[in-house]
Amino acid sequence: MREFVVEADGGSRGNPGPAGYGAVVSDAATGETLAEAAEYIGVATNNVAEYRGLLAGLRAARDLDPEARVHVRMDSKLVIEQMSGRWKIKHPAMKPLAAEAATVFPPGQVTYEWIPRERNTHADRLANEAMDAGKRGEQWSPAASRADLDTPPAVPAPEGPPGDATAGAALVRAAMTSATDGRTTEPRTPGAADGRPAPGGDAGGPASTEDADATASTGRATAGRDTGTSAERPAAGARSDGPDSSAAHRPATDTPASGKPAPARDIPASGKPAPARDTPASGKSAPARDIPVTGTGADADRRAAQAVATPSSGWAPADMGAPATFVLLRHGETPLTPQKRFSGSGGSDPSLSDIGREQAEKVAAALARRGTVQAVVASPLARTRETAGIVAARLGLDVAVEEGLRETDFGAWEGLTFGEVRERHPEDLNAWLASPDVEPTGGGESFAATAARVAQARDKLLAAYRGRTVLLVTHVTPIKTLIRLALGAPPEALYRMELSAASLSAVAYYADGNASVRLFNDTSHLR
Repeated sequence: MREFVVEADGGSRGNPGPAGYGAVVSDAATGETLAEAAEYIGVATNNVAEYRGLLAGLRAARDLDPEARVHVRMDSKLVIEQMSGRWKIKHPAMKPLAAEAATVFPPGQVTYEWIPRERNTHADRLANEAMDAGKRGEQWSPAASRADLDTPPAVPAPEGPPGDATAGAALVRAAMTSATDGRTTEPRTPGAADGRPAPGGDAGGPASTEDADATASTGRATAGRDTGTSAERPAAGARSDGPDSSAAHRPATDTPASGKPAPARDIPASGKPAPARDTPASGKSAPARDIPVTGTGADADRRAAQAVATPSSGWAPADMGAPATFVLLRHGETPLTPQKRFSGSGGSDPSLSDIGREQAEKVAAALARRGTVQAVVASPLARTRETAGIVAARLGLDVAVEEGLRETDFGAWEGLTFGEVRERHPEDLNAWLASPDVEPTGGGESFAATAARVAQARDKLLAAYRGRTVLLVTHVTPIKTLIRLALGAPPEALYRMELSAASLSAVAYYADGNASVRLFNDTSHLR
C-alpha cells in the first residue's frame, strides 16, 4: 500500500482578511513531491484557510491513490487536535470543513501530526503565493510556483507546542553546541539572537508605580516619557504582505475548542509552589526551582527571583526548547487612571472608561494580527476582566481568572492621590517608600508580600501553560514584579519602570532555568 505525506497550511492577512491556502503531497518513502495545490479564497480567517488547505491536500492525495495511507502534518495545533478528535469544534465556519475532511478517506486511513512552522515551509510558501496572486487579482498558477524550488531541506526543530521563541532558540542552541576547529565553542555573550538578558544589564528606566503612578513625585524616580516603541514584539507572528512571508502567519486560536485552557485556579495550591520551568525528562526539578516562596521581606523576594533567574549550568549549553511566554497586558484606563490615584485591590474596583475600552479594542486588534496568543488569563478585578474579555472575544478564546494576578492592596490610600497621601500619612508614606516590607496605612499589602504572591501565581501558570504563549491581563505592580524577578533586579527597580495603560510587555521562561525579558511597555498599538 502506498503511503503519502500531506503538508498543508493556510493564512489570512488580517484574520479575517485576504486569505489563501497551500498543500503538498509527497511520497512518504522518498520525499518526492507528487502534487501541489494552492488557492486564493477571498476574505477568511486563518483557521478556515488552514482547513481549506487540509481539504485540498487530502483530495490531491485521494486523486493519486484512494487506497493510500496518508499522514497529515500541519503547524496548526487547532486543526491537528480537532481532526484527531481530542478537541471539540465550536466555530460554525469550521464544522462543515472538518466534517468534509473526515470523509475524504475512510476512517483509520489518515493520521495527524503537529509540526513546528519551520518544518512546514513548502505549504506555507504555497499559501503565500496564493495570497500574493489574490492581491494581484489573479489565482495561483502551478506553472509560476517556486515553492518547491525555494523550500530548503527540512531541519530538525524543537518538539512541543509552539512558543514565540522556538525558531530562535533552535538556532542559538545549535550555535552554542557547535565546535570550531576541534574545540568546544567559547560561550557567546547573550543578546538579541537568543533573547536572553546579558549579565549585568541595566534594569533602570522611567519610573511609575501602581495604577496611580504614585511614586513619580517621590524624587527617587527618574522622569521620563513613554516612547511607545520596542525593538521586539511578544511574538513573531504578524502577517506580511510581501511575496515571501513563509513564517508570517499563525492562527489566532490554536487552543482547545472546548474553550477553556487549563485554568490556573484549578491547580492545587501546596505549601511549595510549582516549579518555575518545565522539568527535565527525569521528572526532577533543578534545585534552584525547589525553593519555597515563604517568609517575608527581601529574603522571600530574593528566593522568588532565584527561582527564575539562576541558570542551572552556568554558561554550559542549556536546554532552550520552546519557552512558556507570558505576554503581559496592563488593563485599559479607568476613571482613576488619568487622575493618578491609588487604585489597588482594596478600593472601589472601577471598570474601564470609554477610553479604556477603546484601548482594549486596539490591543485586541494588534494581538489578532500577530496571531500567537493561545490562552488568556486575567486578574479577578473588574478592569482586568473587562479588558481580557474584549481581547479574548477577538481571539476566539475564553478567559481564566488567577487570583494571584490582582493588584496590591493599598489600604487607606485607595482612591487618594500621592499628594493627598503625603499630606495625611507622611510618616507611613516615607516608611513605605524606604522598605518593600512596609504596608500602606490601614493594613494594606507590602510590595514584598505582593512579590511572593505574584511569584507563586507565576509558577502555577508556568506549570499549566508549558511551552505556550499566554496573555496575562493584570496591573502595574504584578507586571513590574514579573519583569524585575525575571531580571533578578532588587525591589527598588519597581520605582524605575514606566508602565502605561494598555501597554504590552513579555517574558519568556525557559526549561533550563532562565527567563528572558523580550518586550516592555509597548504602546505602539495605541497610536
